[in-house]
Amino acid sequence: MQSSPSRWDAISLAINRFADWLIKRWLLVAIILLAAWNMLPWLAPVFMRLGWELPARGIHTMYVAFCHQLPQRSWFLFGPEFTYRTDDILLAMNGSTAAVTPLTMRAFIGNADMGWKLAWSDRMISFYGGWLLVAMAYALLRRRWRGLTLLTAIFLMLPMLIDGGTHMLSDLGGLRAGFRESNAWLAALTNNAFAPEFYAGDQWGSFNSIARMVTGILAAIGLIGFVFPYIDRSMSKK
Repeated sequence: MQSSPSRWDAISLAINRFADWLIKRWLLVAIILLAAWNMLPWLAPVFMRLGWELPARGIHTMYVAFCHQLPQRSWFLFGPEFTYRTDDILLAMNGSTAAVTPLTMRAFIGNADMGWKLAWSDRMISFYGGWLLVAMAYALLRRRWRGLTLLTAIFLMLPMLIDGGTHMLSDLGGLRAGFRESNAWLAALTNNAFAPEFYAGDQWGSFNSIARMVTGILAAIGLIGFVFPYIDRSMSKK
């Protein structure tokens, strides 16, 4: 039995009303979705702390498509430190500092002594968290924010591309043997002006950790600062 035309008209009207509502409130919807997107990785260690291993591992599995989740480049909650050196993580994993594959490293989510790993790395905290912060800033400054040019957006995203790309190339030589592990090039460039801990490794306060955080937020400013005003202009024409 076919549905009456009036029923299809009602469905069409409901769809149109929802589309109008979404056009008017797209920014609010985007901020809510971004808030949820940023909250879930932080819930993974909370769930592990509570003993809810299944949902915690489910979050890690969901976010693995968006992040390498290497523990030496991630933050930990409920432990004595919130970042750890690679050797410390290897000792906790298998009792030795023998090198393992990145796939094995990323599977380590922590333990009761070290705390539990967030479901994404410090770069993603900066990058995706930056999406949310820039989106909220845009909501407050919406009438005065004209938006970034495409060239400016690319310029702001380029440092993260360079930093992430060099990390990938470095990791091909081994997680502890690549040129971004020791950063000897930077030590030579700065004439060893900083402490050795600044140059080597990925722990908090190292050059690598600072570079990931800074380039992540810059890329977020570039991306959202260009895309959201563009969406706004497009929606206003509807």
